[in-house]
Amino acid sequence: MGGIRRNKRRQNHDKKPRDPSDWSGHKDGRGYKDILRENAKFVDFYRAQKLTDSEEELQEMVRAFQRDLPASFRITGFRSQAVAVRNIIESQFFRELAILKEQQAAESGDCPVVEPKCLTWYPDRMAWQLNLSRKDIRREEAYFKLHNFLISETDSGNISRQETVSMIPTLVLDVQSHHKVLDMCAAPGSKTAQLIEAIHSDETQIPEGLVVANDSDNSRCYLLVHQAKRLQSSNFIVTNHDATIFPKIHLTQADGSSSVMKFDRVLCDAPCSGDGTMRKNADIWPKWNGANSCNLHGIQYRVAKRGLELLAVGGKMVYSTCSLNPVEDEAVIARILSECEDTVELVDVSAEVPGLKFKPGLSQWVLADKENKFYAKFDEVPEVHHSLMRPSMFPPPVGEVEKLHLERCMRILPHQQDTGGFFVACLQKKAPCPWENKKTYETSEKNVENGKRPNADDETRTNPKKKQSRYQGFKEDPFIYLKKEDAETEFEEVKNFFEVSDVLRKEMFLTRCATSRKNLYFTSMLVRNILESNQDRLKVINTGVKAFAKCENKGSPCALRLAQEGSLMTIPFIKKRIVTPTKADLETMLLANDIDLPPKIADLSEVARNQLNALITGSIALIYEEKEDGKTSLLVELVGWKGKETLRAYVPKNERIHFLRLIGGDTSKFEKNKFDIKRGIQQNQQKSDPEVKIQEPPQSLVDTESIIQKAT
Repeated sequence: MGGIRRNKRRQNHDKKPRDPSDWSGHKDGRGYKDILRENAKFVDFYRAQKLTDSEEELQEMVRAFQRDLPASFRITGFRSQAVAVRNIIESQFFRELAILKEQQAAESGDCPVVEPKCLTWYPDRMAWQLNLSRKDIRREEAYFKLHNFLISETDSGNISRQETVSMIPTLVLDVQSHHKVLDMCAAPGSKTAQLIEAIHSDETQIPEGLVVANDSDNSRCYLLVHQAKRLQSSNFIVTNHDATIFPKIHLTQADGSSSVMKFDRVLCDAPCSGDGTMRKNADIWPKWNGANSCNLHGIQYRVAKRGLELLAVGGKMVYSTCSLNPVEDEAVIARILSECEDTVELVDVSAEVPGLKFKPGLSQWVLADKENKFYAKFDEVPEVHHSLMRPSMFPPPVGEVEKLHLERCMRILPHQQDTGGFFVACLQKKAPCPWENKKTYETSEKNVENGKRPNADDETRTNPKKKQSRYQGFKEDPFIYLKKEDAETEFEEVKNFFEVSDVLRKEMFLTRCATSRKNLYFTSMLVRNILESNQDRLKVINTGVKAFAKCENKGSPCALRLAQEGSLMTIPFIKKRIVTPTKADLETMLLANDIDLPPKIADLSEVARNQLNALITGSIALIYEEKEDGKTSLLVELVGWKGKETLRAYVPKNERIHFLRLIGGDTSKFEKNKFDIKRGIQQNQQKSDPEVKIQEPPQSLVDTESIIQKAT
């Protein structure tokens, strides 16, 4: 309450400053004291669970947990430039690492070998893992180019720096472009990005399906918004709800009737204790105890149960955690399967990730209290722990557990392929769950087929109206769609100026301000239906791609211009004001800063000059294409502005370097070596203080640079 801290800690002014020579226990003699990565309870607990086949393998698992997590990333799959980005990584950055490895081996025979590893179970060589941690890449000058590349390409949305095991759930979910997908606990959004890529597998069409990304934390929802903006999806909605009580989503049919929308795919990446992430979150080591998982079992079960209720019959739900504790994993799955009887089954999805090493799910496990005392049955639990440990957390009886086929679950251990720990299970819904109102469900499905409105009385009886909770978080601007019958002159101007295809219908565009229309956002018709049919039911944080933006009066007859933030979704559907520059033209435009004078049209190629001279002042689309064997090998689509005598590309700095890399242009203007900058500062300081030491670049880096220059 308030903002007054009444019991303010007193400052100890008499405390002596710490002796700099006393850095015992600190890594590399600097920074915070290293966390001791040891916990006997952790080892004893997982020895009792029999996760591994032998004591030697258990110790190997523990040693893997004690090492830093290797860096991994994946290339955004649905972009037309994805293959080109992959080729650049393999031919340029990995080649430099190979040369650097040779130089390091020449200097010291025991130097660690730096090798990128392709994740073979991920499609099309689009995912990679390095035997370097993020900290190593950031701190070592030898990898500064790789570090700059990872940062800039992540900002532009062309790669995602994602943990290896985190890529698995969406692969086994098998999402198609027509699927309606719900990500129940989505933030920070790396798995959500994979789902978006899956429904946009065909770039030439607007998908029939959509992705609804939900998170209960209002502030974390904006991480999801950031992911969506990078991927430019028109079929994406961010919502802010408690996943255990996620509301039903209604759709309005053509005849005005209403139906409940069910999802074809549900991703339930449940909140967990996270002991599988101990390689990157070392603070879990001293805090870990077996009882922590018991506190999370209930909410994990309720999230999974609600996910099954929202799932359509025939659909799939993936339940995953970054915890190895069976109480959070098999116990939740066993409880769900037991209560669902034969309406839900556990599916073997190991074929979706060929080559992935994992352990099958457990059929027997034990629970532990804070003192690490083990209990195999609920009858053994003291009454004092009955509120912590419940019967549903223990394994089902032997006769029943065999019918559940818990061995179809997958548990990834860190030593198997040098990753974090993870658990994945896939459930398929064969019929409505027993606790669902069967009569209401069948009536609703039948009415949808016949185009009739469901019985409102049944809905009221089964779901009594609750008192509406107070809105928490930032109040979002409204979503106001254009109407087909309205005579908005702005959209007609845009349609005629760019000759917009009929695929982008007027009703797909919305604005966020009722009084003035500075920007037009684009969504699919399904997204519009959901937003307009659930205004009082669904708390929407963000949706839509920025397609057109208001431009200042610069001599253009059209008040709106193309927005680079939505170029991938809009440029394929316009027919006029398209310019096809050469590689040299594109490089000239990308190297020009916003503060510099834009390139003159007279300095461009003859092809570009002729196309530009035929156009009046205003926004244009720049399309650069490379072909191999008659097929498009690279397609770059940018937004620009044609002035009277100049041409400017409306591309942010972080995207400029990306496009320059794609076309093989000079990126030195944007590549900054922070270590060189630091040396420059040290040299300036040395002039006034000769004792200041200058950190010289490692010889292996100098040799590598010279070899690369000779090769090129």
